[in-house]
Amino acid sequence: MEVILYISALVAALAFLVLCISIGATLFSLKGILKSMAGTIAGIEKQMEGITRETTYLLEKTNTLAADIIDKSEKLNTVVDAIKNMGTSVNNLNNSLNKITDSISKEVSKNEEKIAQVVQWSNVVMDIAERWKQRKAHQEAAEADHKGVAVYKREKK
Repeated sequence: MEVILYISALVAALAFLVLCISIGATLFSLKGILKSMAGTIAGIEKQMEGITRETTYLLEKTNTLAADIIDKSEKLNTVVDAIKNMGTSVNNLNNSLNKITDSISKEVSKNEEKIAQVVQWSNVVMDIAERWKQRKAHQEAAEADHKGVAVYKREKK
């Protein structure tokens, strides 16, 4: 029976040896995988540093652009407010002109007869002035003719 005990101890020792060899091979294989992973992680780390730098640059650029947009927006708001105020002023001016036009139209309607009389009297005055000018021109021409005749008579003598 002792032999069986030795054989079983030998089998157990062989099994333990196979187990140790398997574990060693697995660990050796795992070592290669871990080295490969370390290289990959190092590459990823370098890429992440580049991405981080670029992201920081883009973020700074975005902040600069946002500040510029805010500044221009505020300036544009003042322009829009000025245009709005100008539009309000133009509307107020139009309303005032409409009121003045309506007022003038009402006054003209009220005084239409008086205006017609003023126009008639103006025409009469202009006609009288024209006749007076014509009469004065005839008188001057007549006097000139009369003087010319008198000079002619003196020259004949």
